[in-house]
Amino acid sequence: MAFTHDTAAALQSAVALANTALEPDTLTTVEALSEFYAEHEYSGGHQQDEGELEAVRAIRDALRELLTADRARSVELVNAILADARAVPRLVRHDRLDWHIHAIDDEAPLAQRVMVETAMAMIDVIRADEHNRLDLCAADDCNGLVVDLSRNRSRRYCSTACGNREAVAAYRARQKA
Repeated sequence: MAFTHDTAAALQSAVALANTALEPDTLTTVEALSEFYAEHEYSGGHQQDEGELEAVRAIRDALRELLTADRARSVELVNAILADARAVPRLVRHDRLDWHIHAIDDEAPLAQRVMVETAMAMIDVIRADEHNRLDLCAADDCNGLVVDLSRNRSRRYCSTACGNREAVAAYRARQKA
């Protein structure tokens, strides 16, 4: 199942944001939040202040819960997020992106927009029964989230660092044997 651009982007940014909470925490400054905002090509308001940083940091556990929940629980969480935000989906086109869905005002707080965009993306995951594309990192010492958007569903690690660490460990184990 190939997801639309906005669904894939929302899932990737949600996973990346949830993973910033892992040790060491990589979302500790307003500058780091601004880099995250730019890297994931968010549009709309961005306050670039401590209040916004704290609000975004505060949603990371909720994102992790949503992204790791089973299908039935995901439905409950998505419905609650959309109801709380009074989300009204609409088609928009901006920047270099073709038509896609926004479900909340572009000037709503960034943390709320991230939650709503992730909930909207999870609608596609739920409807396509593609929860197996969201998983925990296969590295033994990592709790990172992984979104696998590859055709052959081969992504197992949250980062290249985890994949490399596991490959080195496997190589060393083979050399010992």
